This record gives sequence, C-alpha cells and structure tokens, in this order.
Amino acid sequence: MRGDGLFIAVEVDHAAAHDPAIAAKLAEVCPVDIYAQDAGGALELVERNIDECVLCDLCLAAAPAGAVRVLRLYDT
Repeated sequence: MRGDGLFIAVEVDHAAAHDPAIAAKLAEVCPVDIYAQDAGGALELVERNIDECVLCDLCLAAAPAGAVRVLRLYDT
C-alpha cells in the first residue's frame, strides 16, 4: 500500500499492512498519526497526515526491516 502527500510518500508492504499487531504498533508510535487501523485491524494510511511526517523513523523501527518506506518526493 502507498499513500502520497505533496512532499512525502509512505509505502507499507502487503503482509505488514494486514498484520494487526504491526498495524497497531505503527499507529501507536507515529507522532503525527499517519497510521490507523480499520475495523478488521488492518493498517490504514491517513492521507491528510502524510505530509506532516517529521522523518523521525519510529515507524521504520517498529516494523520488520524493509516493511515500511518513507520517501521524500522533493529534491534535498
């Protein structure tokens, strides 16, 4: 799954997005509420919050290696 903001994109692999434990952890650690869970426990990306990402890497630490990618959509 992928969500695009104007400046930031977030990609989460299919297996992690459908694992309720990983989804809950991502929702818990994100300081700007990019991640939420649907009624079945799967991950949802809160599109309106994606550009609020502060690049803290807490989601990267909370998920299995390579399961989450935070992409800058702008030149550094």
